[in-house]
Amino acid sequence: MTQIPTPSWFKSSHSGGSGTECVECAHTDNGTLIRDSKCREGDLILVQGKAWREFTEALKNVGL
Repeated sequence: MTQIPTPSWFKSSHSGGSGTECVECAHTDNGTLIRDSKCREGDLILVQGKAWREFTEALKNVGL
């Protein structure tokens, strides 16, 4: 049986400093996972690799 690696989560550099707006991400072979750090057992969003790259590039272009 193939073991699925545990994602290596990191906080977004743009998460709020108050602790109420924290987003965590983890890169996988299939794209990037996104979750709410206050609800780690909750739902995950998977963004495909190309879409994630386009999203982060767009943020850079608007100065975020």
